[in-house]
Amino acid sequence: NRKILSLGDKLNKLTLATGDVHFLEEEDEVYRRILMAGQGFEDAENQAPLYLKTTDEMLEDFSYLGEERAYEVVVKNTNIITDSVEHILPIPKGTFPPIIEGSDEELRNICNDKAKSIYGDKLPEIVEKRLERELNSIIGNGYSVMYIIAQKLVWKSNEDGYLVGSRGSVGSSFAATMAGITEVNPLVPHYICPNCKYSEFIEDGSYGSGYDLPDKSCPNCRTNLTKDGHDIPFEVFLGFEGDKEPDIDLNFAGEEQGICMKYTEELFGKGKVYRAGTIGTIADKTAYGFVKNYFEDKGVNKRRAEIDRLIQGCLGVKRTSGQHPGGVMIVPGDKDIHDFTPVQYPANNDKSGTITTHFDYHSISGRILKLDLLGHDTPSIIRMLEDFTEVNSKDVPTDDSDTMKIFTSPEILGIKLNEINCETGTLAIPEFGTPFVRQMIMDTKPKSFSDLVRISGLSHGTDVWINNAQEVIRQGHALIGEVISTRDDIMVYLIQKGVEKKKAFDIMERVRKGKGLREEDEEVMKKQDVPQWYIDSCNKIKYMFPKAHAVAYVTMSVKIAYFKVHYPEAFYATYFTIKVEDFDAEIITKGENNILNNIKTLEEKGNDKTAKEKNLITVLEVAFEMYKRGYKFTKVDLYKSDDRKFLLTEDGILPPLSALQGVGANAAASIKAERENGEFISIEDIIKRAKVSKTVIEVLEKHGSLKNMDKTNQISIFNV
Repeated sequence: NRKILSLGDKLNKLTLATGDVHFLEEEDEVYRRILMAGQGFEDAENQAPLYLKTTDEMLEDFSYLGEERAYEVVVKNTNIITDSVEHILPIPKGTFPPIIEGSDEELRNICNDKAKSIYGDKLPEIVEKRLERELNSIIGNGYSVMYIIAQKLVWKSNEDGYLVGSRGSVGSSFAATMAGITEVNPLVPHYICPNCKYSEFIEDGSYGSGYDLPDKSCPNCRTNLTKDGHDIPFEVFLGFEGDKEPDIDLNFAGEEQGICMKYTEELFGKGKVYRAGTIGTIADKTAYGFVKNYFEDKGVNKRRAEIDRLIQGCLGVKRTSGQHPGGVMIVPGDKDIHDFTPVQYPANNDKSGTITTHFDYHSISGRILKLDLLGHDTPSIIRMLEDFTEVNSKDVPTDDSDTMKIFTSPEILGIKLNEINCETGTLAIPEFGTPFVRQMIMDTKPKSFSDLVRISGLSHGTDVWINNAQEVIRQGHALIGEVISTRDDIMVYLIQKGVEKKKAFDIMERVRKGKGLREEDEEVMKKQDVPQWYIDSCNKIKYMFPKAHAVAYVTMSVKIAYFKVHYPEAFYATYFTIKVEDFDAEIITKGENNILNNIKTLEEKGNDKTAKEKNLITVLEVAFEMYKRGYKFTKVDLYKSDDRKFLLTEDGILPPLSALQGVGANAAASIKAERENGEFISIEDIIKRAKVSKTVIEVLEKHGSLKNMDKTNQISIFNV
């Protein structure tokens, strides 16, 4: 250090003493020791005192330089440097959205044109007022560009033949509906004539969803009226003043997600679009493992309280960096990404081919625009069903009475209640197929689309169903249509009870964030005769789902359920294609009894089941239901089976090559590609041309897919 100091003097440079601080208190070094040992560092025990020292401690450490010089390097020079540093912000304040010229006017035109095409040139007052209020809020607060970006991405996906599902509360915005960003119409339930544009709005709260309205003919032209509207307030999305930054999340088909991300880059140019970075931190289980193993290796016993204290000290420490599954950050044209964040490869892996923001996206949210372009199974399922049946999903009714029956019993599927291990017909229906939600269905007995929306909200909330709405219904205080299921319910209900609108909104915001009710909130509610069970319910809630999200999910689920009822083979072929990694053709193609025996064997494992075994049980249950409906699978065929998709044939549903456990996706694709170049003359020929392993051959042989095929290319003279 003296040598460094003399070099500083010689070169006329300031020399400073620093602490290289890694933790605050001296005793915190134990956490660093545990963390380093847990990650395999051999020198974990050799900890330097890297805590934040006081000035006196630093002066003591450098006292060997003499009192005057120690003061110079510890106090004087550090203050000189501090005073000379400019006042800079690592991340600039303010919002920096990308700019699309004319986006305000474009959004207004798109929305108005769409509204007029549905509701007529002279818009009904309720439509005109809602649209104008929303557009003024969106454009006035500078958010039109976000709507236009989302609109362009959704339209791009639609052009490619894939629906886009909306997430979150974007469906609360009627402007988003008219821009084609969401399929959810947030207006009150209403009728509309597709021919003469006659409309009728039901504003008394008697229906929770337009899909539940009874069928009706137009009084003017006798055309069957279209039914729509889910009664969702705009405030849930953009706040009571319309100034909350919109968060537009979209669900793309997995195969379309990458295309839309590339399209985003085309819209804004290279160097302006980056994947959102994430910071991976040490979680509970990992911290517990580090602490436990550290003391076990030393042969030291610690009390549980001390172990818990050490675990808390290790939690949340950065472990690695990664990327958000669908988050995209967009830099405005006049800025550079480095104005907001450094960039890097996730986990510093330069072979990943993706560049992410170095700062976690939460750190820069609200500065530059983040789009959530997420991959999701549902749009892929809908596209596959359309391909199988040639039925456009837009033409699928959401009020089909036979479809609604599967939510209470499997009998509409031609199955008796005691034939399958399920009291509903909702196996394999997104959102409604899990044991947890099936039990909710049995408890609530849904009769309408709006009931299903409530079930979706209840199943996604925290402390909304269990020990809350479930008990309210069981004790007879309310029916499914009256309990709190989504955050919007609170605002709508309180306004109907006579609570002032802004107050109702504020109460909803506090409850949905798990903050409960204040004394003055309860007084206001009691004054308007809000029942005590409702007040108690509000105080138990920790998190609530937005109604728009629930409506979007349930709409897709009901459409998929329609195919299950009316196009069963297409439905099962689609479902198993999505679940092909969990499918085991060797078990399932052997029929009902074999499936049941395997379910029983797996269930006997209790809590010792692996995640793969749990997934297999789900697939086996759906396959068993399919057999009970009178449909069957054929064996995997070397020449006819696709590599990954289930196909419909006259003999039954034909599983793909990869449906055999042990035949991976690459091997299946290779066999499919090679067979197009001519038949395989032997097993040796398959191995040579398709470059598959002996394990793959053994699996195909066991299943019977290589019947009568010679082992080698050689023809024995004795067989001639």
